[in-house]
Amino acid sequence: MKVLLQGLKVVEFASYIAAPGAAGVLADWGAEVVKVERPEGDPMRHVFGDAKSEIASNPTFGLDNRGKRAIVLDISKPEGRDALARLAAQADVFLTNVRPAALKRAGLDEAALRAANPRLIYAMVTGYGLEGPDAAKPGFDVTAFWSRAGVAHMHAPKGSDPFILRTGVGDHTTSLATVSAILAALYERERTGQGRVVQTSLLATGVYSVGSDLAVQLAFGKLASNRPRNAPFDPLANFYRSRDERWFVLNPRGASNDWQTLCKIFERPDLPADERFATGRVRRLHSAELVAELDKAFNALDFDEIAARLDAVDFVWAPVQSPAQVAADPQAAAAGAFVEVEDGQGGTYRSPAAPALFPGLERQTRPASPDLGQHTREVLTELGYSSEDIEALIAAGAAA
Repeated sequence: MKVLLQGLKVVEFASYIAAPGAAGVLADWGAEVVKVERPEGDPMRHVFGDAKSEIASNPTFGLDNRGKRAIVLDISKPEGRDALARLAAQADVFLTNVRPAALKRAGLDEAALRAANPRLIYAMVTGYGLEGPDAAKPGFDVTAFWSRAGVAHMHAPKGSDPFILRTGVGDHTTSLATVSAILAALYERERTGQGRVVQTSLLATGVYSVGSDLAVQLAFGKLASNRPRNAPFDPLANFYRSRDERWFVLNPRGASNDWQTLCKIFERPDLPADERFATGRVRRLHSAELVAELDKAFNALDFDEIAARLDAVDFVWAPVQSPAQVAADPQAAAAGAFVEVEDGQGGTYRSPAAPALFPGLERQTRPASPDLGQHTREVLTELGYSSEDIEALIAAGAAA
């Protein structure tokens, strides 16, 4: 995989998920990523233990940080700040989610770093953007992406309480947006020779992720609420359960042919003739009644039989799978959804893969995520620091 972004030098001065996740995708695609951490370490190191816990015991941290080199610098000390600036001076990309005011106070803002390295792509990941009344507010994916962007409201059926987003969903969506922005800026640099600042936010990514619905809101000033399963907007695009209590979802293509086909293969020829269900418009008006009829049909059959009938007519559907079922799904594996990662103890473990395949390039086992400060001396030596200089930095608490 290294041939893709081989030689691309990325400095990550970030924590948690969204920005490290973007650097993690770049690392998976061959970039050389140096993860710069404060002395206490990225808080995600502590999810399953302390910052120096065994790598394999913290798969959440491992997902976003495998294959990177890690150094510790304390930018509150001039020596630590200078070392980070020297690292950025030799980089192609500087990726951060540290708030702009703190970076400016440390002399690590875009103007300072790009003055020393005009080709630098300075990538900033924020909660709410760089401008506006709330630009300086802290934000996580459950606040900026899930709640403020309207995603939580749109997903909760009308009348139900909001619910919490699963770990990192908004972050990893923002990771992919950030990778896209960085690659666009690198392409521009190939033409102009100049780097630039690029910026993504959890808020804007959240808005885009529900953009199909928000486009309706923006155009017409209103938007229908999400509906509960027993009274959906379209009863044919809905969740149902088999006799052996396995859930699945139907998603017809939109033509009336799918309705006729569904009734035929599940031996309910009476339904299309029922005036309540004769057209798409009246089916929506009587959605609760139609769901009840379809529940009867599906509850009479085991899942395997339902799957066979749907597949025989090329119907669009899918099982509702648990995480354990996804992990065992041969199609997910064939689609490239998983990658082997070294566990730091001579073995490997499976982890979610960066979501793209490059046919002709073999996906290799990824190196383990680094220990806190594992490569500090190695990276500082590459920057031109002598052994004495490095020991002085460590003694001063500027590095570790």
